[in-house]
Amino acid sequence: MRHILYSIILIGFCCAAACGQPPPGRGTGETASTQADKVSFRVETVVSGLTVPWSIVFTPDGRMIFTERPGRVRVYENGKLRAEPLATIADVEPKAESGLMGLTLHPKFAENHQLYLAYAYLSDGQPRVRVVRFRETGTALTERQLIIENIPAAQNHAGTRLRFGPDGKLYITTGDATDREIAQQMDSLGGKILRLNDDGTVPSDNPFVGQKGARPEIYTYGHRNPQGIDWQPGTNLMLETEHGPSGFDGPGGGDEVNIIERGKNYGWPAIHHQATRAGMESPLLEYTPAVAPASGMFYRGNAFPQFKGNFFFGCLKGEAIIRVVLNGRSVASQEKLLLSQYGRIRDVAEGPDGALYFSTSNKDGRGTPARDDDRILRLVPVK
Repeated sequence: MRHILYSIILIGFCCAAACGQPPPGRGTGETASTQADKVSFRVETVVSGLTVPWSIVFTPDGRMIFTERPGRVRVYENGKLRAEPLATIADVEPKAESGLMGLTLHPKFAENHQLYLAYAYLSDGQPRVRVVRFRETGTALTERQLIIENIPAAQNHAGTRLRFGPDGKLYITTGDATDREIAQQMDSLGGKILRLNDDGTVPSDNPFVGQKGARPEIYTYGHRNPQGIDWQPGTNLMLETEHGPSGFDGPGGGDEVNIIERGKNYGWPAIHHQATRAGMESPLLEYTPAVAPASGMFYRGNAFPQFKGNFFFGCLKGEAIIRVVLNGRSVASQEKLLLSQYGRIRDVAEGPDGALYFSTSNKDGRGTPARDDDRILRLVPVK
C-alpha cells in the first residue's frame, strides 16, 4: 500500500489541475490536521488505476467491496486489489452520470451474504434504474433477485444511493431524471426516497400506503438528485445530501443537506436554494456556489474520537470532503478537508480500522485525472 503524508489546505490554490495541466500524480505533502480541533492525520492511497469507483462497503471479514461505474464489482482484500471483478453486470447503461452506482450489504450479511446493487439499464431504448439483490459466494454473485425496477432515469440525475436504515428497511434515493416535475408527482418513483423491505415488498407502515394515486414505495418526495443518506448514531436522525439546480433547470448552486422525515415534501422544483413555502421542507445546509455533494455518512469509529457522530460527504465540483458537526438538529460547525487536492470526490465510507475512506471521480468526463486516478484513499490518524 502506498501511503503519503498530506497537509490540508482549507483555501483554494492553483495546482496543476486548476491551471489546466494534468497533474502527474496527486499525493505529496505533510502531516495534516483539521481546522477547528487539530485532528492530525495523513492520506494513504489504498488502490489506484480505477474507473469511477462509485460506492464502497466493508464486509464483516474485512474485505472492501466497491462498484465501478462501467459495471464492475471489485474486491480489495489482504492489502491488494483482486485482479478479476467479483462480477461484471452486463446490462449496465454507463453513459454520463449513470451506470453501476449504489451498493449496500444486508444487515445480516455475515449470515446470508446478500448484497444489493443499483444500476442504470435500457428499457425500450430509454434509461431506467433497477435494484437487484445477489448472494455473494466469495468468488461470484449468484441468486439474482429483482428488488425494484423501472425507476425513471436519464444520463444525468439517475440517483442512486442504497442504504439499510436502523429499522432494517432498504432506502433508495432516486433522481428526477432531468424531468423536474416528476419529483412532485406521487405516481412517479423519480425524485424520491423509497423505502422497501429487504425482499422488495412494501412495508405496511410506509407513509403513502393506501393513498390513491401514490406509489406505496415512497418515503419522501420533492428531491432533485439525492446521492447520500445515513442515520446519526444514538438518535437515528436521518440526513441526506442532494444536488441543486445546474442552470438549465434553475439558478446554479442550491446544493443541500436535509433532515429527512417520514412522508415530507422537500420542495423540488417548487422551492430550492433558501426559498421557503408552507408544507415544504427547507434544507439544514445550502451551498451556493455548488459543491455537488455525492455521498454521506456519519462517523462511528474509534480511530478519530473527535469525529464521532460527525457527518461527512464527498464533493464532486467542490473537490473536497465536507465535515459537519451537529448540535442536536442544528449545525455547530463545518469545514472542508482536502480542498482541491484530489479532484472530484465521490463516496466516503468508514473502514473496519476506523479510517475514513474516500473515492475519486476524475475519470467521469468532468475531471482532470492524475496519472494514477481514479483511486480509493483513506485518512488515518497521526498520533
